[in-house]
Parts: sequence; structure tokens; C-alpha cells
Amino acid sequence: MDFSNDFFVFLISLSPVVELRGAIPVGIAKGMGVWRVFFLALTGNSLPIIPLLVFLRWAVKKLENLKWIGRILHWWFTKVEKKSKVVHKYGFWGLVLFVAIPFPGTGVWSGTVAATLLEFKFSRAFLAIFLGMVIAGILVTLGTGVIKIWFLRV
Repeated sequence: MDFSNDFFVFLISLSPVVELRGAIPVGIAKGMGVWRVFFLALTGNSLPIIPLLVFLRWAVKKLENLKWIGRILHWWFTKVEKKSKVVHKYGFWGLVLFVAIPFPGTGVWSGTVAATLLEFKFSRAFLAIFLGMVIAGILVTLGTGVIKIWFLRV
């Protein structure tokens, strides 16, 4: 076992933007076991959910007055708001789908922003984001495995 690879996969999955969508392919490419990578990525990607749901609104109010941070937050929230039409239309299941689709700009971090903007209750937001994250993890793991098998055959 190489704990530096474990930690690397964990850190990638914890980060905004990349999340488990980047961590899983990196871990599998490094030759780590699929299940190990999957669970490390899920663990890392799930850690920010509760703090973001609890503190995001408060943090934005405090940080939006700082010039450059305020611009970044405004840009991010505007981007998420445009992409979160499915969440607005379908509620809980829309949020699950929004987080589950492994495209750039969707995922746990953006899903939390969407849930905050649409004022989801904490428990429903957490469950929807968590389910979406697990589905995304399965999709990315399967996709990475298929690509790896295809490239090994060529």
C-alpha cells in the first residue's frame, strides 16, 4: 500500500472543480485498486458537504465585500445558477441529477451552491448531494474502467 497515492487521491477528490471526477481516473491510472480509489474519492468528496451546507451562506455574506473574492463568488454563483435549471424544475431529484452528471461545473461543491441558492432544507440537500456524488463516482469509475480496457486492447 502506498499511502502517498491514497492521500493524493483523497486530496484531489476534496478539491472544488476536480472532485472525484478527477481523483478516480488519477488513482486508477496510478495502478491503485478500483474499490480503494472509489472509497477514497467518495470519502474525500463527501467531507465538504456538511460544512458547505452549514456555513456557505454565512461565508458568502462575510466574503462578498472583499473585492476579488466577491467577484469570484459572484461568478461562481452565477455560473451555478445558470446550470441549475434542472434543480429548480425537479427539486430533490434534479439536485441528485445535477451532482451525478460528471460534467465540469457540476458536483458536490456546485450542488451545495445550488441547494443553498434554492433554499433546500439541510437533510434533503445532504441526501440529494450524497446520492448524486455516489452515482457520479460509479459513472466515473465505470467510464475509467472501460477506457482503460479499451486502451489495453489497442
